[in-house]
Amino acid sequence: MTGAVTAVLREMRWWDIDPVLRLERDLFPEDAWSRGMFWSELAHARGAGATRRYLVAEDAGRVVGYAGLAASGELADIQTIAVARDHWGTGLGGRLLTELLRAATAFECAEVMLECRVDNVRAQKLYERYGFEPIGFRRGYYQPGNVDALVMRLTDPATSVNGVEGTEIHG
Repeated sequence: MTGAVTAVLREMRWWDIDPVLRLERDLFPEDAWSRGMFWSELAHARGAGATRRYLVAEDAGRVVGYAGLAASGELADIQTIAVARDHWGTGLGGRLLTELLRAATAFECAEVMLECRVDNVRAQKLYERYGFEPIGFRRGYYQPGNVDALVMRLTDPATSVNGVEGTEIHG
């Protein structure tokens, strides 16, 4: 797929777990999250005092992307961002990242951290465009493949999303 993304972003719900898992296993076959991991994250994303924000992107009724963020105090951590292969290059990854940074700002976080596979140059370039800087490595972070993670940090996420066109999130 090329050109503008027509996907609609909305809050991830429990019924999205199966399609998200299919996408997760396709994109990250060696270190895919389990059903239980997604259930646990979603349990912390609802209600008063929620400390997580999870989104899915739907295009023509199909989940084509998802993203999640966890916040704790002044620090947020991007847990996951994924875009279906046939939607690469459409700007969907940037839309998802923008919404996570907006969530970090709403959670009043001063910094956002993430880990990215050292061999995932496409993702690293996306994060760098939004102001993330590499600050270190986690050796053997991704298992069972024993792949290192590049640790990246963004200070002041509100500044990163200023001027970025708004995205309507459907609940």
